[in-house]
Amino acid sequence: MFNGPLFTELRAMMGFAGRFFREGLRPRYEWLELVNQCYVVGYQSLPLVGITSFIMGLVLTLRLRPTMVQFGATSWIPVMVGLTIIQELGPIITGLMVAGKVGSSIGAELGSMRVSEQIDAMEVSGTNPFKYLVVTRILAATLMVPILTLLADAIGLFACYLGINMQGVTSVALFTNNILGRLTFGEVLPAVVKTFFFGFAIGLIGCYKGYNANKGTEGVGVAANSAVVLSSLLIFLLDLVAVGVSTALGLI
Repeated sequence: MFNGPLFTELRAMMGFAGRFFREGLRPRYEWLELVNQCYVVGYQSLPLVGITSFIMGLVLTLRLRPTMVQFGATSWIPVMVGLTIIQELGPIITGLMVAGKVGSSIGAELGSMRVSEQIDAMEVSGTNPFKYLVVTRILAATLMVPILTLLADAIGLFACYLGINMQGVTSVALFTNNILGRLTFGEVLPAVVKTFFFGFAIGLIGCYKGYNANKGTEGVGVAANSAVVLSSLLIFLLDLVAVGVSTALGLI
C-alpha cells in the first residue's frame, strides 16, 4: 500500500530533510554562502513581492469599499483589509512569489550543477556539496520568507491607506489605530509562524529536485518546474494545517 511512486518520493524527501538537519547542525558552517543566499532570496525577491503586495492591498480596498459603504461600515475597512492581508493574503502571496522566483531558480541551478557533474567535482575536491549548496539555501529561504512577508504586509497596508484616501480622508494615526487596536497577538502569531514553514518547504523542495536531477538538460527543466508546482501546492496544504491548528487552539 505504501510502496507506490508517491510514497517512494515522499520517503526520499523526508530522508533529504533529515540529512539537512544532520548536516546543518554539524560544523563547519558556511556563513558567507548563507549570507549570499539570504541576499539572493530576500533582497532580490523584494521588488516582486513589494509590487504584488501593493497591488493586492489597493485592489482589495477598492473592491471592498462599495460594499462597506452600502452597509455604512467604512470605518471597518482598515481592520478588515488588515486582517485579510496579515493573516492570509500576505503569507500566501509572498510564499507563492518566492516559490515561483526562488524555488525554480534553486531547482535549475542545482540541477545544472548535477547534470554537468559540478556537484561530483565538489565531492572529489573535498568540499561537502550538501552543506555548501543545500543547507545554506534551505536556511536562507526559511529565514527570508518571514521577513519578506512582514514587509509585504506593511506595503499592502500602505496601499490600503492610499486606497481609502482616494475617496475620502483618513489620517495615518486613525488608520493605524483602527488596525492595531483590533489586532491581537494570537491573531498575528500563527501567520508569522507558518511563514517559516513556507520558506523551509520552498528551499527543501527546490534543493531536493535540483540535487537529484538527471536526464541531462531535460532534467534541469523538470527540476525547476516540479519545484515550483510542488512547493506551491505544499504552501496551500501548510496553510490549511495552520488554519486547522489555530482553530483548534482557539487563536482564530
